[in-house]
Amino acid sequence: MAKRSRARELAVQMLYQQDFNNDVPADAIRAMINEEIVQEELQMFSWSLFIGVMEYRQQLDEHISAAAENWSLDRMAPTDRNVLRLGAYELLHSDTPPRVVIDEALELAKKYGTAQSSQFVNGILDKLLPDLETDS
Repeated sequence: MAKRSRARELAVQMLYQQDFNNDVPADAIRAMINEEIVQEELQMFSWSLFIGVMEYRQQLDEHISAAAENWSLDRMAPTDRNVLRLGAYELLHSDTPPRVVIDEALELAKKYGTAQSSQFVNGILDKLLPDLETDS
């Protein structure tokens, strides 16, 4: 697994945890990331993804909700919801190429979601691309 892919995977795991237990302090999340990833650069990358999603969560959820016709965030599988948040964050707030973001999100959806998760995530992130380009 590529190093940045592992950092993304850990960020999604922490987002999933935060989704179910929002009382977990940020320093505990950071400590968990630092325990799992040895390289400081990758620790910082994973942490920046987690904290970025948390900071922009309302905005990300609005974009996802608009793109997910007939699906509310509450109806989405928690893994799909958090993979989508991470993907939307990277599309909106990073210089990672959109195709890399989508490919990484699809791999996370395949690993942690259902058989349909990767198609679901792909469809929503593809719909976000035109919206995100006009927001920039």
